[in-house]
Amino acid sequence: MTRLRWTAVDALVWAVALTVATSLRLDFGIPTEYYRGLVLATAVAFSLQVAIGWVWGPYAVRHELGSFEEVGELARATAVTGVVLAAAVVGLDAIALPRSVPVTATVLALGGMFAARFVVRARATRRVYVGRDSRRAVVFGAGGGGRMLVRSLVSDPGSGIRPVALLDDDHTKQRLSIAGVKVRGRREHLAEVARRTDADTLVIAVPTAPADLVRELSAAATNAGLSVLVLPAVREIFGGRPTASDLRDLDVADLLGRQPIELDMAAISEQLSGRRVLVTGAGGSIGSELCRQIARFFPGQLFMLDHDESGLHATQMSIEGHALLDSDSLVLCDIRDADSLREVFERTRPDVVFHAAALKHLTMLERHPAEALKSNVLGTRNVLDAARHVGVSTFVNISTDKAANPQCVLGWSKRVAERLTAAADAQEPEARYISVRFGNVLGSRGSVVIAFTEQIRSGGPVTITHPDVERYFMLIPEACQLVLQAASIGDGGEVMVLDMGTPVKITDMARTMIHMSGRTDVEIVYTGLRPGEKLSEELFTPGEAVRASSHPLITTVEVPGLECDTLDLPAAHDVRSWLVAYSGTSQVSSRP
Repeated sequence: MTRLRWTAVDALVWAVALTVATSLRLDFGIPTEYYRGLVLATAVAFSLQVAIGWVWGPYAVRHELGSFEEVGELARATAVTGVVLAAAVVGLDAIALPRSVPVTATVLALGGMFAARFVVRARATRRVYVGRDSRRAVVFGAGGGGRMLVRSLVSDPGSGIRPVALLDDDHTKQRLSIAGVKVRGRREHLAEVARRTDADTLVIAVPTAPADLVRELSAAATNAGLSVLVLPAVREIFGGRPTASDLRDLDVADLLGRQPIELDMAAISEQLSGRRVLVTGAGGSIGSELCRQIARFFPGQLFMLDHDESGLHATQMSIEGHALLDSDSLVLCDIRDADSLREVFERTRPDVVFHAAALKHLTMLERHPAEALKSNVLGTRNVLDAARHVGVSTFVNISTDKAANPQCVLGWSKRVAERLTAAADAQEPEARYISVRFGNVLGSRGSVVIAFTEQIRSGGPVTITHPDVERYFMLIPEACQLVLQAASIGDGGEVMVLDMGTPVKITDMARTMIHMSGRTDVEIVYTGLRPGEKLSEELFTPGEAVRASSHPLITTVEVPGLECDTLDLPAAHDVRSWLVAYSGTSQVSSRP
């Protein structure tokens, strides 16, 4: 029915356009001898417009009103009509009109048809501003994503979100208006614009926003009393056109601003496909995610080793969809037990080993350094010995940024593990033994995110060691993807350091989580740095020669090897000094 109405409107526009064009040509008066030609010309134009429009033009298919598709087809149908009409005026004596009239009328007709559609669309756009109970949103980002989102929100009366203003840092967009919503300033104007428009929500419509921008906008929104919604990347939106349902609450991961990782899938597949792969610490956060990702590359067999049966249960459930614990792929073994570990390796005969088993909690290991020695050093030595015994071709030791310029038991023990791995590579010229170093992973067991969540749920306070403390963070899947990439490109004997992005202030993370919780009564309490902790973590030890690798997010450094046979175990009271000595550093933190 709508297409019939617009057919009639366009016919009327042609009649008006021909009349106006004739009047203009004849000095605003139409002599009676031109009446017959004007009527015939109108009939011809009407017939052609309808015929062309319903066969190839805008009436044959229902378009979004005023869309580029409709406008293009309308222009084509009208132009063809004008050309045929001009030929008729020239060639037929019955249509007695000045020859310039069809040209002028075509231009006027196009203008009239476009104007009619845009007026109706503008009125319809303004009518859908409904619901005084809708959230009033300031949208940051007037680029492609922001424009599509604003148009979608404006055209959807049931979205529950009414865009009232746009913000963008691009000065060329300051006078821009999208679907009646104007750009009213830059990011620093957020509080003022929110106050003037009575907004209660900030929508960050920049899918590729860097972490520092998200953190700054989140902090500004918190200060202005605004809740925050985020527009995800277009690749995450079904259909590619954002709607209100695609918006989600700000997540802690948004503060990292991590971008998608481009992996050399062929190299990783060549490394893993059809091979026998063993993962130690398979029940932990990193180990279990490694297992999930390795399983996608169709290894010949994947062995998951851990001494935590509950962890293995969860990992098997996530990969196989059941957890009967009756699979040969599950290996219950403690890496501290050298004999059992060697027996496992002799039975499974892995080609590739990912060594993720370790103790990782800094404060706990400061109090119990002997446990760090047993798991992180001697456990790693046991895994290395077993791997060398069965001829493993690729060995990947999962390290930590605490091993760079270490100042704590955790860092020293992992530094020793890096050195042991480097020495194993020198002794096995036919194999590759490498370490991969990265920082905190978001959401791992014992991470600050989980701790803060529990503290906020219980009403606080949220405890932070120091207002200026900052840490590198990665998402668990992202870290594991780069570990697999490092395993496929590492030459052996080196430490491969993952790009951790920009450090995140723990205070900013806590404030964001408190704001997201909707609670206003949760305090932040600073408890002071604990022994062995740094204000800012490091990725490299001073003096280490940093080299680029074949992947832009991975660099490499050399560490001096430390042969397993040279380890001379310390007395119980001297573990800390022993770790410092064998790590090759000279700093010893005080005991807690």
